Amino acid sequence: MTELWVQRTGTRRYTGQSSRGAQVLIGSEDVEGVFTPGELMKIALAACTGMSSDRPLSRRLGDDYDATVRVSGDADRENEQYPQLDEVLEVDLSELDPEAAERLLVVVERAIDKVCTVGRTLKAGTQVSLTMETE
Repeated sequence: MTELWVQRTGTRRYTGQSSRGAQVLIGSEDVEGVFTPGELMKIALAACTGMSSDRPLSRRLGDDYDATVRVSGDADRENEQYPQLDEVLEVDLSELDPEAAERLLVVVERAIDKVCTVGRTLKAGTQVSLTMETE
């Protein structure tokens, strides 16, 4: 299993790391060149949607198809949560006839609903536990 952690690198600045060598810069909205934790959550959702749709789309459109998943949603600062996240999957289906395009979109939506772990977790909610270790 991949280990994940964040290391503090400055005031409201962290580097997220994985045991596979990946890194991402994290910080508050007023820090240039970083993602906020909320932005990372949204990107994780969009990436999961894209990856979940990859197999059915590539089967029908070929491995070199282009797709973009945009995600948005404002934070409710009073309750410190995102009450609504909206995704838009942008993909060119103009080479397909309208019926084939509609059928493909149904298959893609089913695939996303079935295997997008991030989306499924957000929709279902999850329990989070925190343990603090001190010296």
